[in-house]
Amino acid sequence: MKIVVLDYGSGNLRSAERAIARLGPEVTVTADFDTALEADGLVVPGVGAFAACMNGLRGVRGEQLIGRRLAGGRPVLGICVGMQILFEKGVEHGITTDGCGEWPGAVERLNAPILPHMGWNTVDAPDGSALFAGLDAETRFYFVHSYGVRTWELEPGRFTAPLVTWAEHGERFVAAVENGALCATQFHPEKSGDAGSQVLKNWLSTVS
Repeated sequence: MKIVVLDYGSGNLRSAERAIARLGPEVTVTADFDTALEADGLVVPGVGAFAACMNGLRGVRGEQLIGRRLAGGRPVLGICVGMQILFEKGVEHGITTDGCGEWPGAVERLNAPILPHMGWNTVDAPDGSALFAGLDAETRFYFVHSYGVRTWELEPGRFTAPLVTWAEHGERFVAAVENGALCATQFHPEKSGDAGSQVLKNWLSTVS
């Protein structure tokens, strides 16, 4: 199995690479379009500002890459801001930036007494979740973010119904999404110890 961690200038590339490699696959960190397109699975990490991540992603034709992979049913996993950029838009400091538009919704600043939301937190995963298989409701994952998707509204006929996992910090926000070949987590599985390793293992089990 060959996994590519997409290098577009943002993200904990090496920690993601190491966490996945420990589970057995061959892992390559690259910005090369064809290599990433042909891999069995693609991981899109991300840290920092939404707009900066989108600029970096466009610089390596990342939007096209993700779209091409999903059109062929080829697995993609977004992590942290790598999840956020999959949504329609991000709003930071009053500036709106278009995202990849794979899912509806806006990434906005959380309404919470303390930001960033940094540390361990539980999640509320739906029945039938593949990402959280084998993990109980008390399992904690490592988060570092101030922005998130606070509401989820599907437009009839435009999006298929995904499995949405929620967490809470001041208010509810989307912690993970599973939608066919496209999955993502707001938390960092590569920094979440055994629980995060199980999430990555579960994702890899969906990669052919």
